[in-house]
Amino acid sequence: MTVLGNLLVMVALSRDRQLRKKKTNYFIVSLAFADLLVAILVMPFAAIELTTGHWSYGETFCLVRTSLDVLLTTASILHLCCIALDRYYAICCQPLVYRNKMTPVRVSLMLGGCWVIPLFISFLPIMQNWNAIGIEDIIEERKLSHGLNRTSCIFMVNRPYALVCSAVAFYVPLGLMILAYQRIYVTAMEHARQIRVLRRAGSTPISSYYSHEHPGSSRMKIETKAAKTLAVIMGCFCLCWAPFFITNVVDPFIQYSVPWQMWTTWLWLGYINSGLNPFLYAFLNRAFRRAFLVILCCGDMRYTRQGSFSPSRACSASVNGTSIALSACLNKNFNMLHCTENLFTLNTLMMEGNGSLKPRHASVNRKCCLLNLCADMKKE
Repeated sequence: MTVLGNLLVMVALSRDRQLRKKKTNYFIVSLAFADLLVAILVMPFAAIELTTGHWSYGETFCLVRTSLDVLLTTASILHLCCIALDRYYAICCQPLVYRNKMTPVRVSLMLGGCWVIPLFISFLPIMQNWNAIGIEDIIEERKLSHGLNRTSCIFMVNRPYALVCSAVAFYVPLGLMILAYQRIYVTAMEHARQIRVLRRAGSTPISSYYSHEHPGSSRMKIETKAAKTLAVIMGCFCLCWAPFFITNVVDPFIQYSVPWQMWTTWLWLGYINSGLNPFLYAFLNRAFRRAFLVILCCGDMRYTRQGSFSPSRACSASVNGTSIALSACLNKNFNMLHCTENLFTLNTLMMEGNGSLKPRHASVNRKCCLLNLCADMKKE
C-alpha cells in the first residue's frame, strides 16, 4: 500500500502540468520518493526480523539498513521543513518577494540539502560505529540476552549521538516548521479579520471588492488552503515520529531500560507515516485528488481540467489600454453578457489552479465573447 500510494503521487506530478507549476510540489515528489524507498529498502527487512525474531543478513548489511533508515527518516522531515518555509514565503510575503526567495537555484539547493545533510548523521557515523563508542559492552550484552545470536541487528546509540541525531533529524526542523506555520496562521487570521470588516461595512460586495482592489485575495485563499493541508501532513508526521525521537533521547540517560517491544512499536508507528502521506494528499488536496482520479480512471476526461470559467471566476482585462475589471456571476440560468461592439485586444489574466496569474492574449468581438462564455457555461 505504501509503495502504490507514493508511486501514485509521483505519477500524478509527472503527468499533471498544473501540479508541476508549484514549487512546493517538487518537495512533495521528493518526499514521496523518500517514502517509497522506506517501503522498498527498510520496511521489508524490519518485517522479516520482527516475524522471525533474528537477523539473517550479516552485521554489515545491518549497518547499511540502519543507515538507510536514519537517512530516509531525516530526509522526510527536512522535506516537510522546506515545504513549510516555501508556504511561509508564499503566504506571508508579497509575490515578488516569493519569486526572489524561491528561485529555481535555491529550490534545487534546498532539495539537495534534504538528501545530503542526513548523510552526516546516518552512513558516516553509523558505518564508523561512532554511535557505539562507550557502550560496546552494553550492545554485546543486549545481543546475547533473550536468546539472540551475535548477528542480531541491534542498534543502540550513545548520548552524544542521540542528542545530535535527534536534534538534526527532528527537533530543529520541527521548531522551524512550528514558527513558519505560526506566522502563516497569524497572516490567515488577519486576512479573515479584513473580510469580516468588509462584510460588516456592507457597502461594497466582498467578491467585487477583492476582484478589483485585492487581486491577490484568490492567491491568498489558495495558498492558505494548501498550507493547511501541508500542516495536517506535518502534524501526522510529528504524531508518528515524536514517540520514537523522545524515546531515542531519553533511553541513553536511563541506562537503556526501555523495553524492545516499545522500541518496535514506536519504530513501526513511524513507518506508517510513509504510507499515510499519499492518502492525506488524496483527501485534503483537490488538485491531487483530481490527478489521482485521472490516473485511476485511465485518463477519463470527466476529471481533467476544462479551463472554463467557474461560477465565481472573475477576470481583469485591458480594453484599448484601459484597465477594467470584469466580474460575472456565472450559473446555469445566466444567458446574457454585455461585451463591447468593437474589436479589442483582451489581455486576460487567467487564474491558474496553483494560484498564479497567467497572461492570455486574444482578439475578440462581442459575438465571440458571448459564444465562448455560453459554451463554458454549458460545460458546467
